[in-house]
Amino acid sequence: MSALEVAHRFVERINAHDLDGLAALLTPDHRFIDSLGVESGGRQTLREGWHQYFRMVPDYRVEVVRAFVDEPEVILVGAARGTYTTDGQLDPSNAWSTPGVWRARIRDELVAEWQVYADNEPIRRCMARASA
Repeated sequence: MSALEVAHRFVERINAHDLDGLAALLTPDHRFIDSLGVESGGRQTLREGWHQYFRMVPDYRVEVVRAFVDEPEVILVGAARGTYTTDGQLDPSNAWSTPGVWRARIRDELVAEWQVYADNEPIRRCMARASA
């Protein structure tokens, strides 16, 4: 499987909110780097992180419109969107969308590193409204 195919499969698992499928695509030493540059690692840690994120944004989706490949790295360009919630209810006023870029480093047909480049301000505004 090509690096691009692995990256697209990973996005499919994100969009399906498939925690087991996500974890199965991670190397044991996987590194996740969020848009603030904060790193976390390890398959189980990341599985739990995705679980918490999907609870906070139950309709989270990544939409890829363009991809660039320089094996073993893949750059995906598109948008992330979802609805922030604290109680599981999807209030349309808490829907957000932001342009995004994702960098995947693929090793042995698994995602060794996933880095997000996106503006967090849209979801931060939703979080601030919800806590007010």
